[in-house]
Amino acid sequence: MKNFSRVVGRTPYYVVTGGLAILFLYPLIWTAVSSVSPQPGSAQVDGYGFGNYVTLAHYQAGVLTYLGNSLVISVTAVVVTVLTALLGGYAFAKFAFPGKDALFLLTLAILMVPYATLLIPLLIWLKQIGLNNTLVGTGLVLAVFQLPFAIFMMRISFESVPRELEEAALVDGCGTVSALRRVLVPAVKPGLITVGLFAFLAAWNDFMVPLYLLGGDNQPLPLALVNMRQQVMGVIDYGATQAGVVVLTVPCVLLFLVLQRHYVNGFMSGALKG
Repeated sequence: MKNFSRVVGRTPYYVVTGGLAILFLYPLIWTAVSSVSPQPGSAQVDGYGFGNYVTLAHYQAGVLTYLGNSLVISVTAVVVTVLTALLGGYAFAKFAFPGKDALFLLTLAILMVPYATLLIPLLIWLKQIGLNNTLVGTGLVLAVFQLPFAIFMMRISFESVPRELEEAALVDGCGTVSALRRVLVPAVKPGLITVGLFAFLAAWNDFMVPLYLLGGDNQPLPLALVNMRQQVMGVIDYGATQAGVVVLTVPCVLLFLVLQRHYVNGFMSGALKG
C-alpha cells in the first residue's frame, strides 16, 4: 500500500519530466531519423541509408576539416576562458583592492552589450596583431564574449570555499599560488567544468563570429553547413544538412552526459569539494 501511494504521489513528477524529455528529445530524434531517410534532391533518394553522410564527408574540404576547425576554435576559447576566469574569479573573491566592486559590475555590464556591435572593432584589432582569418583569433574573440559570465561563476565558486581551507594551506607553508593550485582549484573543479562546458558549447555552435572573421577552408562546421547547398536551381540539400546537424550535435550531447554531474554541482553548490 505504501509503495502504491508513493507511486501515485510521484505520478505528476513522472508526467512532467517525461513530457519535458519528449519535448526536448523529439527534435534531436527527428533530425537523426531524417538524416538517414530518403530526401528529394539529396544523395539518399531511395530507402534508408548513409548517402547524406557521404555527401557531407566530401563537401568541399571535407567534414573532417571543418570539424577540426571547430575543435581548434572551441579548445582555444575553453583554455583562455577557464584560465582567465580562474584567476579573475580568485582575485574578485579572495582579495580586497580599491574599486573591486565597481570593476566587477563593469565586467558584468559587458553582458548587456550585443556582441555583434563589437565584431568590427575586434576584426580591426585582429588585423593589427596578425590574427585575422585565423582559428586561434576567432577562439580568442569567442573567449572574450564568455568571460563576464565565467568570471561571475568562478567568483561564486571561490566564495563558497571556506576561508579556513586556504588559511590552513598558508599556515602549512603554501604560498598564494601554491594554495590556489593545490587546494582551491580542486575545490572549485565543478565550477571550472561548468565554465569550460559553457565556453565549449558557445564556441562549437557559434555562427556569427566565424561568419565575420573567417573565410575559405578555415570555416567551422556550423558555417560550412549554411554554405552547403546542392547547386541545382538553388535547392538546399536538406538531407546532407541534417546529417551535418547530427555530426555537430553528437559531441555536445556526449560531453554534457559525461560532465553533467559536475555541471549540476557547479550551479547548485558553488563547487565545494566534499
